[in-house]
Amino acid sequence: MENSLLVNALVYLLAAVIAVPIAKRLGLGAVLGYLLAGMAIGPWGLRLIDRVEDILHFSEFGVVLLLFLIGLELDPKRLWSMRKPIFGWGGAQVGAVSALLFCAGLLLGLDWRAALIAALGLSLSSTAIALATLDERNLMKTPVGSAGFAILLFQDVAAIPMIAIVPLLGGTGASGGGWMGAVKVISVIAALIVGGRFLIRPVMRIIAKTDMREIFTAFALMLVIAIGLLMQMVGMSMALGTFMAGVLLADSEYRHALESDLEPFKGLLLGLFFIAVGMSVDFGVFLAQPFTILGLVLLFLALKTGTLYALARTFAIPRPQQSVFAFLLSQGGEFAFVVFGAAATAEIFSKEVGSILVVVVALSMVVTPLLLLADDHLIAPLFRNRNKRPDDHIEAQENHVIIAGFGRFGQIVGRLLNANQIALTVLDHDPDQIDLLRTFGFKVFYGDVTRTDLLHAAGAAKAQALVVAIDDIEDSLALVDAVRRAFPDLPIMARARNVSHYYDLMDRGVTVLERETFEAALQLGRQVLHTLGFGAYRARQAAMKFRAHNIASLLAVYPYYKDQERRVSMAKQARDELSEMFARDAEVLGRERPQGWD
Repeated sequence: MENSLLVNALVYLLAAVIAVPIAKRLGLGAVLGYLLAGMAIGPWGLRLIDRVEDILHFSEFGVVLLLFLIGLELDPKRLWSMRKPIFGWGGAQVGAVSALLFCAGLLLGLDWRAALIAALGLSLSSTAIALATLDERNLMKTPVGSAGFAILLFQDVAAIPMIAIVPLLGGTGASGGGWMGAVKVISVIAALIVGGRFLIRPVMRIIAKTDMREIFTAFALMLVIAIGLLMQMVGMSMALGTFMAGVLLADSEYRHALESDLEPFKGLLLGLFFIAVGMSVDFGVFLAQPFTILGLVLLFLALKTGTLYALARTFAIPRPQQSVFAFLLSQGGEFAFVVFGAAATAEIFSKEVGSILVVVVALSMVVTPLLLLADDHLIAPLFRNRNKRPDDHIEAQENHVIIAGFGRFGQIVGRLLNANQIALTVLDHDPDQIDLLRTFGFKVFYGDVTRTDLLHAAGAAKAQALVVAIDDIEDSLALVDAVRRAFPDLPIMARARNVSHYYDLMDRGVTVLERETFEAALQLGRQVLHTLGFGAYRARQAAMKFRAHNIASLLAVYPYYKDQERRVSMAKQARDELSEMFARDAEVLGRERPQGWD
């Protein structure tokens, strides 16, 4: 078909658009959605796509772009500061997992060479899946993210010698290695360092001066692809090479422009990579001996996950996050396909064994999001309950104010009341926050404020008021419901996170409400007006008029806030009224004349 490329592109995009939102809605994550989409359209699904190997090879540029963008976030000084976790933790992970899997391979009857290559290949994890999951769950800056990234980076480096020793173990010798190969590698790395410092930046400066965004984007793509191909020519990892280039450009003035231009391509190509992995699952091999392959997948995941969990305890990873770390790196990686392919070519093991190992790796990738989902719903709650300390004993008070939630918002309210000699009972559910605040002299008690018995213990029946300053919207509404049932006469003043929360609280009869960012944003807008030439008095009046109009509009919309069409219409009408009001004020006052306090 002449338009096969466009047809294939349409199939990929359609599969992703259908599968990924469904997977996200079901709580399975985007990665699993892409993998399932690939299975659906691949040779063992609807057979809409063939030539999976070509697609997988092309889509590897998604991983390449990912490593380049990560490199842009790390300047050389920061990377050097991470040398211990990269080589220490990474070396420990690859060494421990490889040793355990090597022993398992020997016990399963493999030749020592085959067992060694299989163990080394399976010790590597999927950079694409792990980093995409860390980013999706916003874990990159946590201990799990730091340790996971360091280990993945070491694995990318370790994959190079793994691939290099395959022909040696197979007895075919190195195809083009030796001193000449080492010289090529060193020359390319030196060229990257020198070019990144003295050549690429001046070229980017020239291109930026053309003020043509599309040319800059084209150059960014060309740069990544050229570096990847150059590294591939000398037998090195494309992803590692582009990562090095990203590190060299991390302190460049064009870093953010490169990030914004390449981010969409990275997302699309990573999605294509996951789809290609899903298509590469050879269900023919699986159906031929399903129990054997399932057993191998379970054995592999059990050994690797167990080893990672044991290592996590020595990597300074908090205990509740150790299972996340183990599941995150439990799967086989992209480089395993390369290692096993080279091993089959070198006749270290048969093509049948190679096919089985490839299916094991692919299935382990599919299982990883499910393991993380199980951790969220089964393991993580156990740690939360185990770490939950008993409620504090609360001293009974009268004519006091109860503050539920003592974060940034609650502390300001509490300090104001305390300065005016108002008796307080402060409740919070974060043990670390409570211990910290007590060191500053605050009297804060631990407990679940949505429990009626705790509210009784806090003296809600004799309190003058309750201030709801809880961060979580659902907990905030649950507390108001509990108080309305048990203490209907207790006045409630609440913090609203947003307009929807504001209306939900109004539904529950709460009338004293403050939106947490509204007043601060209003004051900043007032300062902006003053900076732009408005008199101090006029800027204040404009802010106060805007405040009064906004609150009036909010209350006017309230009876219809569940009617989306009516709500949007009234919001537009209010915006027009506001513009007309300020236009009339400008005519009366005159923009040039200062208005007092100046």
